[in-house]
Amino acid sequence: MRPIIVVGSINMDVVTRTSRLPRPGETVAGQSVHFIPGGKGSNQAIAASRLQGAVRLVGKLGQDAFGASLRAFFQTESLDVSGVQTIPTAPTGTALIVVDDHSENAIVVVGGANLQNTAEDVEDLPLSGNEIIVTQFEIPQATVLALFRKAKSVGATTILNPAPAAQCPPEILALSDMLIVNETELAFFANSPSVPETREAIAALAAQLRTRPEQIILVTLGAKGVLAFTPSGVVEVAGRAVKAIDTTGAGDCFVGALAVALSENQPLSQALEFANLAAALSVQKLGASSSMPTRAELEAAH
Repeated sequence: MRPIIVVGSINMDVVTRTSRLPRPGETVAGQSVHFIPGGKGSNQAIAASRLQGAVRLVGKLGQDAFGASLRAFFQTESLDVSGVQTIPTAPTGTALIVVDDHSENAIVVVGGANLQNTAEDVEDLPLSGNEIIVTQFEIPQATVLALFRKAKSVGATTILNPAPAAQCPPEILALSDMLIVNETELAFFANSPSVPETREAIAALAAQLRTRPEQIILVTLGAKGVLAFTPSGVVEVAGRAVKAIDTTGAGDCFVGALAVALSENQPLSQALEFANLAAALSVQKLGASSSMPTRAELEAAH
């Protein structure tokens, strides 16, 4: 099994449930509030570690109550957090999440300490070249670029989940061995005025994103599954019909699970099935990291 290093955001998710999402200027009554560990980096690392991946998380926390709570949570997981620093100069990242009765959500993220992850931090990261490196866009892009430059200099595999979508140096996308986007992100990075609705339209935009022949473009389609555009053709995995309770973190679960499958040298089609099942299980529970399935749960549902 290859080691997995996730460099990314660590947040405390403040999750409220309500019958419907409020309109601008409107106040609605909430049914509950939960404080749940989150952040795309943390979510992906937890997803991978619960599926028995050998995972190290690299990121930053604030010196505050949320940071202390997240540290305590990490101690209950099989996760190497030696690369997680606590800093006094910024608060722990926080996400305010509203989930309605239809499992739709609205999210506001305050980056806090996540924005203090620097290029210097990742340039000092010891790498052998055997690692699978995973990152996202909830940390500074300069840090992502430095991380991928170092990773490719030693031959490590790079996986980029460029979310939230934002303009970035083309080199970041070019250094990604595997680019994982949803339909909206695909349209953004391909400069399309509309979200693609057909397989042909998705394929056309994915072709625009590819910067080198061996690069793999993965487009997640939610309940409809996933399309992988590879040098040898298209791999399609259908979605699974489940009753969703909370879709928050489902994409992160997919990324973390896929990293585990690839670390085990599973063929791509099998790896996608593995990741798709993990994501389908995750939406049947409330919260992001708290909903990530274990390996036993995944195998029981297979």
